[in-house]
Amino acid sequence: MKNIISNLMTILLIVLSVYLLRTFVLTPISIDGSSMEPTLHNRDFLMMEQVSYYFNEPERFDIVVFNATKQKDYIKRIIGLPGEAIEYRDNQLFVNNQKVEEYFLRDVNQYTNDFTIEDIEQGHQTIPDGYYLVLGDNRTNSTDSRTIGLVAKEKITGRAFLRYWPLDNFNLIR
Repeated sequence: MKNIISNLMTILLIVLSVYLLRTFVLTPISIDGSSMEPTLHNRDFLMMEQVSYYFNEPERFDIVVFNATKQKDYIKRIIGLPGEAIEYRDNQLFVNNQKVEEYFLRDVNQYTNDFTIEDIEQGHQTIPDGYYLVLGDNRTNSTDSRTIGLVAKEKITGRAFLRYWPLDNFNLIR
């Protein structure tokens, strides 16, 4: 009897540990749509980690998952950080009037129409504290900050870091 109780406790501990790990640390997510192409594709499966933003601030070009609506999470790339003046001119990103190369768009005809933060957030020249500008990599087919506005940090649920499906595209995400 003592052995059965011990085995049941071990199984219960394993199930609880897996549940807590999956709920609060690592979460599988899938891509629905083409807004992150060419980096991520429809039906790619990723792992999202939910811990790093408790200790560090999100960084430019992180691919994040956030609550866009009560029913839907979006996955986009952080382009602008709090306090920055962001502008797109002639398909080029400028951060505080300095040109910044978007390495993930090389060799791809991705066109970003000209805009500034004031076009998104009336009366603001810079991104307010606690908010981020996010864009999809497929700039011509993405619902992102240009339409939904800046994203509050508390809406960011995690950072995508690993693509595990399809297997031939298994890789760490930059």
